Amino acid sequence: MVEESGEEEAEGESAEMPAAPLQRCNGFLPGKEEAGGGEQPAPAAPAAAAAPEAEAMLAGGGRPEARLETRLSRRRLAVLAVFSCYSLVNAFQWIQYSILSNVFAGFYGVSFTQIDWLSMVYMVAYVPLILPATWLLDARGLRLTALLGAGLNALGAWLKCGSLAPQRYPLTLAAQAVCAVAQVFILGLPSRIASVWFGPTEVSTACAVAVLGNQLGTAIGFLLPPVLVPNTPNNIDLMAHNISIMFYGTAIVSTLLFFLTGVVFEEKPKYPPSPSQAVLQTKPPEDYSYKQSIINLFRNIPFILLLISYGIMTGAFYSVSTLLNQMIVTHYEGEEVNAGRIGLTLVVAGMVGSIICGLWLDYTKTYKQTTLTVYILSFIGLLVFTFTLDVGYLIVVFVTGGVLGFFMTGYLPLGFEFAVEITYPESEGTSSGLLNASAQIFGIVFTLVQGKLTTDYSPRAGNIFLCAWIFVGIILTALIKSDLRRHNVNSGIMNLDVKAVPVDSPVDPESNALKSQSTL
Repeated sequence: MVEESGEEEAEGESAEMPAAPLQRCNGFLPGKEEAGGGEQPAPAAPAAAAAPEAEAMLAGGGRPEARLETRLSRRRLAVLAVFSCYSLVNAFQWIQYSILSNVFAGFYGVSFTQIDWLSMVYMVAYVPLILPATWLLDARGLRLTALLGAGLNALGAWLKCGSLAPQRYPLTLAAQAVCAVAQVFILGLPSRIASVWFGPTEVSTACAVAVLGNQLGTAIGFLLPPVLVPNTPNNIDLMAHNISIMFYGTAIVSTLLFFLTGVVFEEKPKYPPSPSQAVLQTKPPEDYSYKQSIINLFRNIPFILLLISYGIMTGAFYSVSTLLNQMIVTHYEGEEVNAGRIGLTLVVAGMVGSIICGLWLDYTKTYKQTTLTVYILSFIGLLVFTFTLDVGYLIVVFVTGGVLGFFMTGYLPLGFEFAVEITYPESEGTSSGLLNASAQIFGIVFTLVQGKLTTDYSPRAGNIFLCAWIFVGIILTALIKSDLRRHNVNSGIMNLDVKAVPVDSPVDPESNALKSQSTL
């Protein structure tokens, strides 16, 4: 365990936030106190009620500088690293069957459709389980949710080791279903980890790095399985041996990461990393209602617009990734290997885009402008990819595919962080979970429709279908009101009507929160 001492915090790791801008505890914005003989007009009833709440929110003594003690914990880097690693392994387990569909179809003696279900089970499991998973995150906290994700990931990997024989397809499907359930406890955590553990100037980058782990797992899933398990249809014993190397290796790594999660993860750092987190730790959790939190999110019009636009963009990316092989071989017969490499290019370029977008958000805080710009560039990228797919030069497809992946995947952390900003102080896990559920639903629908159009007409018809939907997403994104509530609290620009919302485990008596409506 890593324990933060005062001396450690003072040695360059301390990031105590300036509290001067947050001196306002009387219902007025900083510098807007009523002048005139020190007297102030009587505020309206809601403001009068909010004033003592705000005072309690920033409690910490009569001195303004003592009201918010915020520091950065060194443990935050270990938490982020461990999460990114077990998220990576979960994504690797998702793609390891699809990239070897012909190998596993021959090994288990099943159809390609049954092998496809080993990937589709991830999407099917996510939608019905996301609400229970986000409830667990809110009710029992970050540590338990992380342990469930890492533990189920390891359990699924070990169950696969029992399916190393033909005719054991049902067992490997059950094992993959366990991994799919683990994913539900993983995909919604990036924004929660970033908010709870990282300061205002690094929170978007931390979220991007957490998302990056999942993308890196997909990239490794494109590369490593074909190397470990070459197609040997005439020697099933050798094939089983090669598969066992992949399965046992994954199980060992997953188990190690489960134990590391238990050692590294804590519910929260000793000190909040930002004023917005300090605000969320001042009220008891008894007043919290998960049902009310969901209702609040669905009453938040900007969030609903983002929910739909995020689902459109990410669902389109899932559809393009799934049908990429079919699109490539339609115009470039016999180029299955290069189709996989183009998919790898798509993912790797997207990883770079995620990091750059995260750094840009931390530097500028221009959430809506950046999100809208990336959305428009993704639309242009898909148009260029669509109309250059059949030019006869694979190098062109590599370039346009890389550009498309850069913007489409770079959008992922943007959507997460923008959602946290406009829904603060609602749970980050809940908003992220709903975004992912929207993406899964749109992904399934887009894949089915685009696949039908591609088969019956041409890849161009399927891609134009996606372009039309992404154009709708641009309009919806442009309509989102950019109310950066978390950023306003961190900056000291707030006028709060305070209600309780939990952020940490209720087991901890110090775990508490506020639901604040920011009025600028």
